[in-house]
Amino acid sequence: METPLHKRKGSLLGTVKAVLWGFLGVRRNADYQDDIAKLNPLHLVLVGLLMAVLFVISLIFVVRWVVS
Repeated sequence: METPLHKRKGSLLGTVKAVLWGFLGVRRNADYQDDIAKLNPLHLVLVGLLMAVLFVISLIFVVRWVVS
């Protein structure tokens, strides 16, 4: 039985950890299934986009620091 999206109660830390593992591309299947059951997909997308933007900004700063 599926849990409705609005009733999923995942923590912010759990969402961040799931996104970080997704960036690395390694995750145990049991943990992946647990994330699917507990975390809200909208929160995953928002945290993923935010972390991607922060990653790009940090790369820009590192390149500017090295080049200057």
